[in-house]
Amino acid sequence: MTHLEVAYRYHSPLREATIRALDTVREVYGVRQITFNETQRIVRVEFDASRFKEPVMANLLRSTGLDLGEQLIVA
Repeated sequence: MTHLEVAYRYHSPLREATIRALDTVREVYGVRQITFNETQRIVRVEFDASRFKEPVMANLLRSTGLDLGEQLIVA
């Protein structure tokens, strides 16, 4: 298992419907953790890179209604 963490900036504030949809993404096998920094509007996702590639993870997040912006460099 290869763990990878990606971070994205998002534009719109989190809505209740988006938060509920994100709960279903958390249940996807291979997604380990999703964390938010609401003041900076950054979402971080840790996942199994042997199951997903970064574009697939971004599409999963967008499918929840999250308004993703640019990918950030994780330090």
